[in-house]
Amino acid sequence: MSGNISLGRVFGIPLRLNYTWFIIFALVTYSLVLYPLVEPPYPTIEQRIILGILTSLLFFASIITHELAHSILAIRNNIPVKEITLFVFGGVSQITKEATHPRAELSIAIVGPLTSLALAGIFYGLHFLLAGAQQILAASLMQWLAWINVFLAVFNLIPGFPLDGGRIFRALVWHRTHDYHRATRIATKVGQGIAYAFIVAGGIVLIFALQLWLNGVWLIFIGWFLRDAARASYQQVLLRDALIGITARQVTDYGCPLIPPHLNLMELVQQHILPTGRSCFLISWGAELEGMVTLQQIKKVPRSRWAITPVQDIMTPAGKLKVAYADQDILSVLQEMNGESANHIPVIEAGKIIGIINREDIARFLRTRADFGTSSTPR
Repeated sequence: MSGNISLGRVFGIPLRLNYTWFIIFALVTYSLVLYPLVEPPYPTIEQRIILGILTSLLFFASIITHELAHSILAIRNNIPVKEITLFVFGGVSQITKEATHPRAELSIAIVGPLTSLALAGIFYGLHFLLAGAQQILAASLMQWLAWINVFLAVFNLIPGFPLDGGRIFRALVWHRTHDYHRATRIATKVGQGIAYAFIVAGGIVLIFALQLWLNGVWLIFIGWFLRDAARASYQQVLLRDALIGITARQVTDYGCPLIPPHLNLMELVQQHILPTGRSCFLISWGAELEGMVTLQQIKKVPRSRWAITPVQDIMTPAGKLKVAYADQDILSVLQEMNGESANHIPVIEAGKIIGIINREDIARFLRTRADFGTSSTPR
């Protein structure tokens, strides 16, 4: 997801904030300031702003905790987690591959709602303690956080794939049918049905209860988001199915030129980038990989310095690159590329660099195979 701000790492997992998060943060804070959670007399506007911001931060800390529960259990099941991102609809753990067993899928999916319910219990306990100490405002805020976590748990248990409830539903169908693809297809159709139900409900609210127009708009947005998310998740499954049995060798670009490390940027642009349109080059001295340079790295150097800057000064060294091996299955290569947010990966055979893989080549390979109507490619 583009437009993210890094917030560091939690348990080794990168935490990022998408710019759209500020929209929901402002709306939640504004509602808490505009509609205080206590009976009159209300606190001062300054107090309400401070408490509104604090409560919003605790609310989003609850979402992070929910997503961390998913991520930690995924890692315990040997499933890598790329990052956790907060955005306008809440949070998402970007897990780079699917579970290999329905039991793992079920445990990873259900731990999020269970964590939210546990947080609700903690906040409700604090509510009683603070109410007993006559800290009415703080007690009310804890009560609100308790109920919002209950809402998060219940909402996520809706069987609308790819919500937690949809993944739980898929795990149960997968366990019963022993067919991951069929379970995903069924969960996707159910998820899309629920998404359209949200959209229709939002439209009904807009038509018959105009005073609640904001609720209607949110229902439509949530339905639209769930519909697209379900479709994208299913397309990922189809992509994985299409790539089963394909090796890195079959999608490698063998024509990628090997650039000597002493070549300057001006020569690289004039001799290789402009004539070919390539945006990524392997740096090699002989057959040994030295590094890789991309068009984005070149653009960061002032044009006035291109003629005096060798590619070795700006390349990513080989020691920091993920590499693929010629006989490695392409699914594991894609997982490595997703984990590194990389569009290109060098391919090695017998210790020597033989070419490069990029995402466009994979897509082109699939289109070509589909044009020939083949399900496999001769090796």
